[in-house]
Amino acid sequence: MKETFNNVITYLKNPVPGIDPNKNTGYRIKILFHLFIISIITSIIITPIFSVLQELQLVDFETHKLEEMFKDMSFIQILLLGSILTPILEETLFRAPITIFVKPKSFKYAFYIFTLIFGFVHITNFEITTNVLLLSPILILPQLLVGGYFGYIRVKFGLLWAMLLHGSYNGFLFLMSFLFE
Repeated sequence: MKETFNNVITYLKNPVPGIDPNKNTGYRIKILFHLFIISIITSIIITPIFSVLQELQLVDFETHKLEEMFKDMSFIQILLLGSILTPILEETLFRAPITIFVKPKSFKYAFYIFTLIFGFVHITNFEITTNVLLLSPILILPQLLVGGYFGYIRVKFGLLWAMLLHGSYNGFLFLMSFLFE
């Protein structure tokens, strides 16, 4: 897993187009699993920041738009929407287009721009206030980081793999939120 993490960090510093030549399904599942664990660890590391923002009453996490959207849905509906439909839609919008940029310089810009847009779209999950706008880089930090991971696997293995990683990540977070309610 350390090697996968190092490869991702190196890639995120200088993203370039190029599919991983290793087509072995076992290898790809292993990398997918590593990226899933890395995504979860990233979220765990970042979570205390949100607790501090909540404690300081800088951002109201109780009015998160996802909770409002999901309030009348069953667990299965939420899981299907959050771990299947949303990843398909978001990966199609934010990761599919990056591989049309084939020149390294334009690819790099496209990779970063699509990752930033993906992250900042998620600011709409919050009630927009001055504090939310000022703290938006912190509030969307998890989406920026996992967006980079999703972009990495999309470029290396293809769009379906990004959808699988995104869906697994979202599904895990939804399962955890239900378990801790």
